Amino acid sequence: MISLSEDKRVLGYESLGSYPNIFHFVTTRQGGYGVGGYGSFNCSPFSGDDPHTVRRNQDRLFEGTPYDRTCLVMPHQTHGCEIAVIDDAFAAMDNAAQTAQLEGVDALITNRHNHCLAISTADCVPLLLYDRMNKAVAAVHAGWRSTVQHIALLTLQKMQLLYGTQPLDVVACIGPSISQQAFEVGDEVYDCFLEAGYEPSISCRNSVTGKHHIDLWEANRQQLLNFGIPPNQIEVAGICTYQHHEQFFSARRLGIASGRILSGIMLVDV
Repeated sequence: MISLSEDKRVLGYESLGSYPNIFHFVTTRQGGYGVGGYGSFNCSPFSGDDPHTVRRNQDRLFEGTPYDRTCLVMPHQTHGCEIAVIDDAFAAMDNAAQTAQLEGVDALITNRHNHCLAISTADCVPLLLYDRMNKAVAAVHAGWRSTVQHIALLTLQKMQLLYGTQPLDVVACIGPSISQQAFEVGDEVYDCFLEAGYEPSISCRNSVTGKHHIDLWEANRQQLLNFGIPPNQIEVAGICTYQHHEQFFSARRLGIASGRILSGIMLVDV
């Protein structure tokens, strides 16, 4: 990944960085105002953090850019596979109606400019998608439950239906999240993946504990490949939030009452 700020509090993807009509980011834990499990750069309003501190961090996120936190579109995620379309009708709603529309949503898509689609994670997989031909973007929150339900593939199919998105035109990024080595699961979770059609190769069994370890990066990459995206258009950060919890929030390390990484993407005027 590349640094988008001098203090490295905000990161980005090389594959998206070359497109001037795209603004995107991935936050870290550094450079903000939070304390304790929220220390210090939590930008998510859905994590139990002090709302004033969250707003200060969101303002800091956009420092040095032409944008501000009012462009953020953030769903209240519930580990499902609901996809919200940020369209003209959504833009015309008042704040209360928009908030209701974003309840229980785990993926966002749009072809509108100046709406920053942002999802929050703390071990779950964040995906950013860009259709460079039809100028559409998506942000996807893929926890293990959403991954089992193929949320990445469903999002791409929705983009194809609404915008004409074709596999060869998509740039896809899989962000910092829990690695296979750190993601130990019970047999019931492993069985869910098999029942959903995943190959056993996305899992390995720990010879000491006997527990399965699921590779969420690969499970989501397989969905992108199944849609037809060329492998060289898929960027995997390869950063484990559990192992690098000093730099990134990790719910397994810090508990639920802790901060979240914010991953965002927005079409902008050039």
